[in-house]
Amino acid sequence: MAARGAEPLRAEHLRHRAPSAPGGALHCFVLDCSGSMRTDDRLAQAKGVLLSLMDEAYRRRDAVALLCFGGDTVELRVPPQRAAAWNDAWVAPIGGGGGTPLAAAVQRADALLARQTGCVRWLWLLSDGRSTEAPPRPVSAERLIVLDFETGRGALGRAAQLAERWAPCRHLRSWEAGIATAAPG
Repeated sequence: MAARGAEPLRAEHLRHRAPSAPGGALHCFVLDCSGSMRTDDRLAQAKGVLLSLMDEAYRRRDAVALLCFGGDTVELRVPPQRAAAWNDAWVAPIGGGGGTPLAAAVQRADALLARQTGCVRWLWLLSDGRSTEAPPRPVSAERLIVLDFETGRGALGRAAQLAERWAPCRHLRSWEAGIATAAPG
């Protein structure tokens, strides 16, 4: 009512915000922090894309979660919560090294998504795909996107192969990540 001031109420004083999708969306980001991601600044690039995607989730008022995997661990860095405006303070210190427990990371992400109801559940895998594991498609994810950070000679193409096995799933090279934010929600 503040828009009208002391004037009588008129139609142009009324404001309406289009409702967002019922329940919104949960974007579960699964970030590969293995040793191979330290090659050619892949991890730095992935963290930059992650920040961009989280910023987009913030603008859409969606929820986010972040799982980081590397060595022999999978760590829940950000539990499911409304996306925050400033994420670089906690993304910057994420380091990398060790093996690639891809199957454990996907399994944990699937379990996390299974506990979330009433929202569109996205799983974003940010990886170079350099793992010998081929986890099954996470059944709790309604939308899947594999962001492939493998570059240079000797590319194995495992991230693309994983996306094919998980069909329907989008496979994007890291430089195509801007397209991912335009994906239907």
